[in-house]
Amino acid sequence: MTVGQYEAMVRRAQQDPEAFWLEQARRLSWQSAPRQASRSEFTNDIRIDWFADGRLNVSENCLDRHVRTQPDKVALLWQGQEAEQKESLTYRELHARVCRLANVLRRLGVKKGDCVAIHLPMVVEGVVAMLACARIGAVHVVLFGGFSAEGLAERLSDSGALLVLTADVARRGSKRIPSKTTMDEAIARCGAESRVQHVLVVRVTGADVPMQPGRDLFYAEEVAREQPECPPESMNAQDPLFLLYTSGSTGRPKGLVHGSGGYLLWAAFTHATVFDHRPDDIFWCTADTSWITGHTYVVYGPLANGGTILVYEGLPSWPEPGRWWDVIDQYGVTAFYSSPTVVRAAMREGDEVVRGRSLASLRVIGTVGEPISPEAWQWFHDEVGKGRCPVVDTWWQTETGGVMITAAAGCVTPRPGAACQPLPGVQAALLDTQGQPVEGPGEGLLCIAQSWPGQALTIWQDHARYRQTYFTTCPGYYFTGDGARRDAEGDYWITGRVDDVVNVSGHRIGTAEIEDAVATDHEVVESAAVGVPHDLKGQGLVVFVVPRQEGVFDPAAVSRAIAAAVGRYAVPEKIYAVRDLPKTRSGKIVRRLLRKIAAQELDGLGDLSTLADPEIVQELIASVQAQNA
Repeated sequence: MTVGQYEAMVRRAQQDPEAFWLEQARRLSWQSAPRQASRSEFTNDIRIDWFADGRLNVSENCLDRHVRTQPDKVALLWQGQEAEQKESLTYRELHARVCRLANVLRRLGVKKGDCVAIHLPMVVEGVVAMLACARIGAVHVVLFGGFSAEGLAERLSDSGALLVLTADVARRGSKRIPSKTTMDEAIARCGAESRVQHVLVVRVTGADVPMQPGRDLFYAEEVAREQPECPPESMNAQDPLFLLYTSGSTGRPKGLVHGSGGYLLWAAFTHATVFDHRPDDIFWCTADTSWITGHTYVVYGPLANGGTILVYEGLPSWPEPGRWWDVIDQYGVTAFYSSPTVVRAAMREGDEVVRGRSLASLRVIGTVGEPISPEAWQWFHDEVGKGRCPVVDTWWQTETGGVMITAAAGCVTPRPGAACQPLPGVQAALLDTQGQPVEGPGEGLLCIAQSWPGQALTIWQDHARYRQTYFTTCPGYYFTGDGARRDAEGDYWITGRVDDVVNVSGHRIGTAEIEDAVATDHEVVESAAVGVPHDLKGQGLVVFVVPRQEGVFDPAAVSRAIAAAVGRYAVPEKIYAVRDLPKTRSGKIVRRLLRKIAAQELDGLGDLSTLADPEIVQELIASVQAQNA
């Protein structure tokens, strides 16, 4: 796409969004084409409504139409941790695998609208499972492999999943993750709330795992019994495709629901537009499929566009630094989409590691998950992109379904550290603390003024929470929860979260979820979790703990409680034992002070007179310094 074509698209979307999105809808194959784009409403009851009179099937869009036109084109390249572990699947072959599993699901009683939980590492079966659910109209919920049994149980109970796909044992570098036994414990924890009737087990390592007769079945044996054809279910564009859990500022994770038509169009549109997709691209998004980035840019966007995706099971630097750069050279990757955390880790390994690889195939490189610093952006551009690849730093959320603000490759001039420009059809706005729009250059709350196709429809079984979370802070707007600055050129710079969510290596962790876990340690009276800047992870988690008895406190016990309730990825960088926490007279913890103290940013602590005990601040500073000594 040329700059002129992109700018024309921006104008068209502004002038006549209804016509623009109906034109864009032609990217998809419809069983019944929509005659209306959106009837969404950001006031009163809140309704997200896209292509509601259209019918389609997501799996058919990602597979069947490409099987008809390019059956022997490679759809999926898979590389395992070891060099000999690899697969290459054409669209015809991927279609057959998806149909076989879809038939298994139907045989086991899964129907349109039922929920299926997918708890798999980065193996081919994970992609197949998502598309098989879409084929029969089942709603999939992909669960992160690092969740504890308690975290899995909470999500299984809330989603009401009827069937689970899991691995025997997952690989993560030299570590082995006991997926099946953790899932068994999770289902047991659900007790009477569990609706799980079957567990399909994928043999990843071949390890012996306990199998419950009647409930547990081996994946390979079941799909071998089925035919490679399965008629796709006809779905309304508003029917749920998947739900995906994300942490909020309250302890209970929320299941965001994404629909079929609007989401798939947004995935296809943004993949094509942001990354300047070309037919011969090898597209590698390194995200796990348990996160929204993996849904949209590992699976649905590239496959809807008839592209070739690369799925890699292993870690960036295992068994040695530079492993991911070797994979790029091995497969001729043209578009590489990863996280600032990966970039910072590569910087630490040294320039000679990346300079020892060709990377000549790369055409576009991008980042996602958190803002990238100008220094890391420049290194990524110079060393990985060799100074010739556009860098697309992307801002978006689980709730948005796909990229919202970026420097689209070849169409918008990128600037180190800036999110840059809203995509065509994205009506970004800044509001001040009184809810008034900020015109021109300025800073404020980042909001979206109008709905877009990829927007989440609701929170699973809790539309009131959806309304409360996203539409009450700034009435008439979708409130992103982020702050931003807009400069004189109209570029957006994300300034960070304005609620109590910590972003650790792209994983959004609700501080209340951490504090709920800490509360299970009976030696703890109270705690407060905050995020602080971290040179590798973007943000690190720090927890302040008030022990029940002074001098009786075991930080390791708190870490174990968090790992058990949330997952090891949420274990804090630091745990400080303190006498008390800074609170207002109404009892609200003043987290901004804890963030500053934890980060040793002691200038400009602000007015302390509103605290119930102003002297606690200096006591906290001294305590933290002593514990760091």
